[in-house]
Amino acid sequence: MASKGKPSFGKSSFGKSAPSLLPWLGLALIILIADQFTKVLIMGYYQLGDSTPVTSFFNIVRAHNTGAAFSFLAHSGGWQRWLFTGIGVAAAVFIVWMLRSHAGQKLFSFAMACILGGAIGNVIDRVLHSYVVDFLDFHWRGMHFAAFNVADSAITLGAICLILDELLRVRRGK
Repeated sequence: MASKGKPSFGKSSFGKSAPSLLPWLGLALIILIADQFTKVLIMGYYQLGDSTPVTSFFNIVRAHNTGAAFSFLAHSGGWQRWLFTGIGVAAAVFIVWMLRSHAGQKLFSFAMACILGGAIGNVIDRVLHSYVVDFLDFHWRGMHFAAFNVADSAITLGAICLILDELLRVRRGK
């Protein structure tokens, strides 16, 4: 039996296995590997600013983001690199703790694993390069959405799933 306040990873007091944290960490690892692999490809084949049109609304580009989402604080002198790295590390620790506590909640855990994989992917970039490598560029009628990457996509998907999970939880509570 688990001690008070700590989740059980083996058998519960009823003889059933407690939900495992490992599948969610595995999903986060897959996202992290996909993110880093695609960034290595972009850095190997593209110079900063290079662009390849794929469709009338999508390009592959190489962009560096020293800020946060939508280049927030990108031109702040460098201190933001460590702020966003620290936030990413703190978020990763918090997410693992949440996954340990809620591994049986599938949609919630899926969302948290997506955010975890993406956050670690962007933290690795900040530590190794001092910027995040972005390469997905969508545009329409001359207006470009901020370039992003696999990690950003996973974080966005995770956030959407968290909102959906909460809406479903509230609906079940009525």
